[in-house]
Amino acid sequence: MADLQDDLYTGAGELDGLPVPTAAEVFPPEPYAPVSDPDDEPLARAHAVLAAHPVADGYSGLPWALRHLPWYDLELGESAVDTDVPRLREGHVGALFWSLHLPEAIDGDRAVGTTLEQLDLVKTVVRTHPEGLRLAYDAGQVIDARNCGRVAVLPGPAGAAALGDSVGILRSLHALGLRALTLTGVSWASEAGLTRFGEEVVREMNRLGVVADLSGAGAETIRRTLSVSKAPVLCTRSAARALRPHPANLPDDLLVELGAAGGLCMVPLTAEQTGPTVRDVADHLDHVRTVAGPQSVGVSGTYDAGTAHPLELGDASCYPRLIAELLRRGWDESDVALLTWGNVQRVLRGAAFAARAAQLRRQPSTATIAELDG
Repeated sequence: MADLQDDLYTGAGELDGLPVPTAAEVFPPEPYAPVSDPDDEPLARAHAVLAAHPVADGYSGLPWALRHLPWYDLELGESAVDTDVPRLREGHVGALFWSLHLPEAIDGDRAVGTTLEQLDLVKTVVRTHPEGLRLAYDAGQVIDARNCGRVAVLPGPAGAAALGDSVGILRSLHALGLRALTLTGVSWASEAGLTRFGEEVVREMNRLGVVADLSGAGAETIRRTLSVSKAPVLCTRSAARALRPHPANLPDDLLVELGAAGGLCMVPLTAEQTGPTVRDVADHLDHVRTVAGPQSVGVSGTYDAGTAHPLELGDASCYPRLIAELLRRGWDESDVALLTWGNVQRVLRGAAFAARAAQLRRQPSTATIAELDG
């Protein structure tokens, strides 16, 4: 629980002659009261737990969904999408990764250019909704956004095709804000595993602080990335294959290896991967926690990504219903806190620590795919 401590000084008094705000002042009452049954004690407890430990959502497809809307206002509320500021607040979402993934038909140079457009759109959307959203690039900025009553937006993951097989483009995307990259869909990260160039990309990601996302990656790519990477990795949309045989879900042996390496499996709220009910999602969370460990399980709404969601989990406001189900199953507050907030903070801090260490050891890579892979 060290990751959850000392995020905020909550005592009353003065510091260096300045008044120190109390916790109630830093976290004002949420302006959108949750709609719930007052007699539903687990749901009431879920709201209380999430008020202290909000959700860090591993995957949102909102940027691509917004491209197709002529006009929108996320702060007022937007019925054309699954995610807006009122529903994020009602669902106690404190941070979320905004996916830069592209349709499969977009590849090559078009993938590079369209990813740049997506990054620009993310910045524009956040800039035009300053009362609800704030860009964040590391764990500290995520906490700052939360303390200011904003939802932290982390750009990524992007698809590996966005690099155009160039570590120089990786550095440029990082400079523009990219913080996670999915290692699938390219010659150097395939079912056969990482090539020499793929390993060099992972090392450069470590040096920059870009987190590797291994959802949908082949087993050999996952194992080799866990071996090469000095930073924790994410699986932003992976549930338990033992419960549902979806290709993006992880078998138990990989869940064990992911947990041993300090990685994080973020279970998606999609009917296809986890099942049609909130109980099915909770079953996957139980399984991943048991197999990989409580420090290696997280959650991804996967809203606005073109997928169907389980009953009672139709949009970003529904997280309290999932947490209430976990509380009914005997999860204690410390495990819920890790699931919703602490584990993502640990991964972000681990990526930053690995980057600082790597920058002392190595210069920016100048390797090319032609040199390493032929």
